[in-house]
Amino acid sequence: MSAELSLIVNGEPRRAPHGATIADLVESLELNAKKVAVERNGLIVPRSTLADVLLGDGDELEIVHFVGGGNSEETWTVAGRTFRSRLIVGTGKYKDFAQNASALEASGAEIVTVAVRRVNVSDPKAPMLTDYIDPKKFTYLPNTAGCFNAEEAIRTLRLAREAGGWDLVKLEVLGEARTLYPDMRETLKATEVLASEGFLPMVYCVDDPIAAKQLEEAGAVAVMPLGAPIGSGLGIQNRVTIRLIVEGASVPVLVDAGVGTASDAAVAMELGCDGVLMNTAIAEAKDPLLMARAMKRAVEAGRDAYLAGRMATRKYADPSSPLAGLI
Repeated sequence: MSAELSLIVNGEPRRAPHGATIADLVESLELNAKKVAVERNGLIVPRSTLADVLLGDGDELEIVHFVGGGNSEETWTVAGRTFRSRLIVGTGKYKDFAQNASALEASGAEIVTVAVRRVNVSDPKAPMLTDYIDPKKFTYLPNTAGCFNAEEAIRTLRLAREAGGWDLVKLEVLGEARTLYPDMRETLKATEVLASEGFLPMVYCVDDPIAAKQLEEAGAVAVMPLGAPIGSGLGIQNRVTIRLIVEGASVPVLVDAGVGTASDAAVAMELGCDGVLMNTAIAEAKDPLLMARAMKRAVEAGRDAYLAGRMATRKYADPSSPLAGLI
């Protein structure tokens, strides 16, 4: 007789000593018997009897527990890359890199936008963003913040690719400094050039379904219409056009700019957007870490609401309980 029993536990071969009970097995797996359910050879074993049931050679066991449900396993894909979080956050306006890194962790985001700036050659040992936010753990999305024509934006992203090898990038070409609205003529020109050079541009644009479709046709792998002016915190000003962009797009649509609080992020997701990008809403909150957590939950809630399908709106009241048969 073999010194040990041969078992199959959750589809994998395991060994256990003769005389061992199911409770012994659960304990050896460092599981809490009060939080699992066990099936042995197709029959559920009551939790109260786990310590009394001896294991037999060849037993097949399934041990299960509860895990988080909802949209935690739902993913989205851009340019062939898959992500769980639908929240993208920026790296500006924080008091320091440490706070930025903490807010990023609290948000659950997997993508972080990064601006391309000159190295401080007078102090080459000064802290850098990569010291706090690991590019191996998070997807860096180089952007062209501060660029006002196509040539500047293209040059910036060429340097970014040389510095870090990134081809998935965020393109924004601004029209003027007061509104920071995109210059769509220059944006379209830059999109075409970048796509031809092998870049995968996610493109900041006006909330115009025609312009969004033109960007897609030019090679944008995602379109990112503004909800309101950058840094304004005004929330989504035109839900109709955002919804039309979503309906007409065959690439991901993410609201970029204008989000001020969690309800704004939820609205974006309820409109069917694939994600939301924000920076100031978190960085300038009185408690950035708490706001980051709120934004994470708001994006998840808005996505769930969109998938659930909201009730129809009505002009008049409709009672939840029937009025017929009242006493």
